[in-house]
Amino acid sequence: MVGAILTQNTAWTNVEKALANLRLSAAMNPKQIIKMPSKRLAALIRPAGYFNQKAKKLKIFSHWLVKSGGLRSLKSLPTSQLRTKLLSLWGIGPETADSILLYALERPVFVVDAYPRRLCSAAGIDAGDYGSCQRYFESRLPRSRKLFNEYHALIVAWGKLYGNKKTRGEALNLVRA
Repeated sequence: MVGAILTQNTAWTNVEKALANLRLSAAMNPKQIIKMPSKRLAALIRPAGYFNQKAKKLKIFSHWLVKSGGLRSLKSLPTSQLRTKLLSLWGIGPETADSILLYALERPVFVVDAYPRRLCSAAGIDAGDYGSCQRYFESRLPRSRKLFNEYHALIVAWGKLYGNKKTRGEALNLVRA
């Protein structure tokens, strides 16, 4: 869940550096994040960029998570209720909320980041806004957490290989296959 917040507007390689700093400082659980001074937390996550904002987001999220009874308690709630609660937190938008739902809370929710959008664009599919793009994929795939996770990973791999403007033609071959 920490990674879902840290990855906002940054490359995963930078998130990995920030996560390594947090691990070395034993600050990977919500109670540790809450106790840590904000300036110290910001310094640890500096590689992820926007470190002051992200430190605040992590503090707010951690307080909410502890107050909610932790992951076990949250897992008992319906997905729609969880998503609404996540979106009500400062700094948590649809992509971050859905990443937390899919990867941490193990819910079948398709995550839309830049890569699915690029794939749709390259294939000439008008997926529109976040919700439209999400519905596009969710309506065409069996509703499965494992499948959504794997499918997203494959789209990310495609995006890294073929997602730039020079190789857009390759996208059409992949989508039509």
